[in-house]
Amino acid sequence: MLNTTLTGSATDAPPLLIAHGLFGSARNWNVIAKRLSDRGQVISVDMRNHGESPREPVQDYAGMAEDLAEVIDSHGGKADVLGHSMGGKAAMMLALTRQGLIRKLVVADIAPVAYGHSQSHLIEAMRNVDLDKVETRRDADEAMQGAVPEAGVRAFLLQSLDVKGQAWRLNLDVLEADMDKITGWPEGIAGQFDGPVLMLSGAESDYVLTDHRDRIRAHFPAARFAKIPGAGHWLHADKPREFEAAVRIFLDA
Repeated sequence: MLNTTLTGSATDAPPLLIAHGLFGSARNWNVIAKRLSDRGQVISVDMRNHGESPREPVQDYAGMAEDLAEVIDSHGGKADVLGHSMGGKAAMMLALTRQGLIRKLVVADIAPVAYGHSQSHLIEAMRNVDLDKVETRRDADEAMQGAVPEAGVRAFLLQSLDVKGQAWRLNLDVLEADMDKITGWPEGIAGQFDGPVLMLSGAESDYVLTDHRDRIRAHFPAARFAKIPGAGHWLHADKPREFEAAVRIFLDA
């Protein structure tokens, strides 16, 4: 079972399940989860091979979808689901394979397509930090500056560093081995999810393109599209209030 963080109290309404992206964790979503918990319980998960969740030998979307299904089954059997990036693909896979578990789906800045970029350079940067010499998070930040010049990206990665334990809360070996699965999308996936879907993207991101809409609507015919101005791929961090408002309006409609 995935490690979960519960925010707010359970009600008669379905809970909101949040699935984070690659190198993330439930803690990345604490602020959003707390704000949305006024409408019901929010379940934030650490995806497999991330945070405090089990280390599995494979990082594929079939497995990640089943992980999410297990969490929903253990919390009443029905949920609204919000997934960002890798978590968004896992949520879409869940909707296509176990659609009875989902009431409404929010997919944050990702499409059901294969992408050409790899994040293996970030794994290399994390591996190259000599954790024996790291006494503070700032030490690790300075060690990564050459390989990862973007301060925001370093800060995001360092949320998964256990400084005292001198370890990353990530299964870097499996994430690297299955990077093509993570950036890709399984061939031959069929089926539709006919429920409400919000494809919410950052206006400054190039992850969800107009060219992707036919593919999206083939799987999600009721999909609606929205963009948050001034936000990039990490739209929930770039514009948290606007992101929260868009999700709230969609879920409560």
